[in-house]
Amino acid sequence: MKYFPIFLDTTDLSCLVVGAGEVAARKVELLLKSSAQITVVAPWACDTVKEFAEQKKIKLHVRPYAESDMLDQQMVFVATDNGELNVAIHDQARAQKILVNVVDNTPLCQFITPSIVDRSPITIAISSGGVAPVLLRYLRQKLETVIPHKVSLLGQFSEKFRELVKQKLNTVTQRRYFWEDVLDGDIAENIYQGKVEQAEQKLLAKLEDPETKQTQGEVYLVGAGPGDPELLTFKALRLMQKADVVVYDRLVSPEILEMVRRDAEKIYVGKAKSDHAVPQEKINELLARLALEGNRVVRLKGGDPFIFGRGGEEIETLIDHGVNFQVVPAITAASGAASYCGIPLTHRDHSKSVVFATGHLKDNSINLNWQGLAQQDQTIVFYMGLTGLPIICEKLIEHGLSPDTPAAMVQSATTPRQKVVTGTLSTIQSIAEQAGIRPPTLIIVGSVVSLHKKLNWYDENN
Repeated sequence: MKYFPIFLDTTDLSCLVVGAGEVAARKVELLLKSSAQITVVAPWACDTVKEFAEQKKIKLHVRPYAESDMLDQQMVFVATDNGELNVAIHDQARAQKILVNVVDNTPLCQFITPSIVDRSPITIAISSGGVAPVLLRYLRQKLETVIPHKVSLLGQFSEKFRELVKQKLNTVTQRRYFWEDVLDGDIAENIYQGKVEQAEQKLLAKLEDPETKQTQGEVYLVGAGPGDPELLTFKALRLMQKADVVVYDRLVSPEILEMVRRDAEKIYVGKAKSDHAVPQEKINELLARLALEGNRVVRLKGGDPFIFGRGGEEIETLIDHGVNFQVVPAITAASGAASYCGIPLTHRDHSKSVVFATGHLKDNSINLNWQGLAQQDQTIVFYMGLTGLPIICEKLIEHGLSPDTPAAMVQSATTPRQKVVTGTLSTIQSIAEQAGIRPPTLIIVGSVVSLHKKLNWYDENN
């Protein structure tokens, strides 16, 4: 290990930056996140450095560097385009036992600045020793996606109770088990939600009896999005990875189900056309029962829980049973489908508004405000409309839309199985039948559909 990783206390640290171009500005910007006292010396300064000086964040001397500038400094960054000057400053710093970093010149660096994931007070620093900066950036991006942004609040919470926990629990092992349980349970979730007082009460109660196990779980209504796992939110993935039980429906793609915690129990409650594997009322009661048994339950729903996802009905039952819950929104199927087939839901030249409607048949009818839907300059998206397609087309034409109004059907949107067919209100039914379109399918009606061929960027045949 050539470079020893270390975190410096910057409370009284004096740092000199020689150079004031954009490269130096990036180092200054990084240093400003610390408590260091920063002095910049250069014959000229870029606008960014000048702004820092005007805001009194740094001391700026617009003149050539002098060896006396090294006086009382404890750390030096050198960022000039003069190679001889860089070497000279490096030698002076080393002679005076001052830490020195010559930017983009690793052999002249006594220390290097790592790539940082900043969730203060939680700080993660990673380094490649200057040999693989692109790989380093790639790894940092990965870390950014798996570490919750609000983990900083959890760090502050842990700091507040650290001494009390040490007083109450005598051994390192006891404290480790205690904190592992706190950080992986509902106390941490309360912190992420900003319910600090509730989290504190639970922690204090747990300290009084550390052996007491959590008696009630929680339900997370998680939107799985339209199908592409890369469209999941960070929060959705985090909760999926900590679930004890996952209750999922037919619209959750296999690729997304693969991202659930491996040892979680998985319960299928999907609904296909005219075939409800589990009635909605029983799903509601199932979620409440599982949580009351102490499980962390993820209710994984295709699309968004509150857009034709019946999430509202489910949380009403949870409230009735006194069960804690969270709702994690997602990219709804309409937005995902439209984006992946090059059909903007609104467009200045085509559509001034967009309406989502259900095309679900009940008693062989679709009870909708057809007059309100059949408007010019409006995009209509029908969920679950494949069976009712003939009625949808007939009613829209009957209430004023032209039979030539463009229409599209999108099957298995955003996944490798995506299939898109386009036509008009008068032709889309026969075109869909010839193409063998099957659920899950969305119907998009409106002038924007005419943009599909021009704007389509996602090749569903890949």
